[in-house]
Amino acid sequence: MNHAPDPVLAAARWQPASRPGLLPRQAIRSLVERGCLRAAVPLDDAQFQPASLDLRLGAYAYRVRASFLPGARSRVEDKLEALQWERIDLSGGAIFERGCVYVVELSERLDLPAHVSAAANPKSSTGRLDVFTRLITDRSEAFDAVEPGYSGPLYAEVSPRTFSIKVRQGTRLNQIRFRQHGRGADEAGTLGDQALRELHARSPLVDADELAVRNGLVLRIELGGLGPQNLVGYRAQRHTDVIDVERIGGYRPEDFWEPIPARPDARLILDPNEFYILASKERLHIPPHLAAEMVPIDPAMGEFRVHYAGFFDPGFGYAPSGHPGSRAVMEVRSHEVPFNLEDGQMVCRLAYEQMAEEPDALYGAIGTSNYQGQALKLSKQFIQP
Repeated sequence: MNHAPDPVLAAARWQPASRPGLLPRQAIRSLVERGCLRAAVPLDDAQFQPASLDLRLGAYAYRVRASFLPGARSRVEDKLEALQWERIDLSGGAIFERGCVYVVELSERLDLPAHVSAAANPKSSTGRLDVFTRLITDRSEAFDAVEPGYSGPLYAEVSPRTFSIKVRQGTRLNQIRFRQHGRGADEAGTLGDQALRELHARSPLVDADELAVRNGLVLRIELGGLGPQNLVGYRAQRHTDVIDVERIGGYRPEDFWEPIPARPDARLILDPNEFYILASKERLHIPPHLAAEMVPIDPAMGEFRVHYAGFFDPGFGYAPSGHPGSRAVMEVRSHEVPFNLEDGQMVCRLAYEQMAEEPDALYGAIGTSNYQGQALKLSKQFIQP
């Protein structure tokens, strides 16, 4: 049963981190211990990432006619009654067909303190399968955003775009991160360009002497060729078998993807509505006290989308001993018209945000770090070369 948040009770059972910013995994565990984050099924240790928590599908999915937001006065459950087409039992596994929209109540629910908000995004593997996933809450007017003090259930909207997928109760498709808010001048926010330059001078954020910034760190596309096959990316095939998202390393890439070799002119023309996996020219180093999110660089620069799952945990590509870093892998789709990309072209940017505390384990040091040190890499469901 939903109930209004009690700020006094929430504050009494929540011990804040040392400063405003994104909460690390140990603080997320504290949310669980204090009852601010609960689950129908006990949380698994593998769900805790350095700065986020993996969310799990619940027992039932609802196939609906269209995507929706409940609005400021409605619950998701109320909207489902009007839009529901079919209820699907996920306990034994079920197929989510491409082109269809599903809403699933998640196992986790929240009772947040008044000064803690949350935001969600697809997991990296979800984005690389072209599965469109967004978080919905009761009485919300925006996807993937949870207001401070929210008390209630969480839902995932899931819409496979290219491949039909098999999921089951407990499947993890998206993740949530929590933000502690300060008061007045001590409120944390994203780092400005000058702060990024100064940080890069002390500890490189990318493997380049100069930092390209434009309201965040600019990323450029790699079209010169990577690896022994000199590839620049992969284009998804349109008619393939179903992908079981729990089957790790179980599929041959050639059954689902067309490799794209580098061209002598180092360019690539994106076909409208085709789905591509490409990589950044830069290798990233996300330091322990920061996390980063990939955001569009400027809609006026091209009608294409360059990310679905663009959150980078502290420690991604980072090591004090001079690790070479990890490229950002991008899920790319052109809209309406063909679009020409050239090697080194700006395609997106990273917005960096302070952690409230450094996490007790960094990305790359936990067992679920599937993409540390990556170059051009498909999702974990595929056999890796």
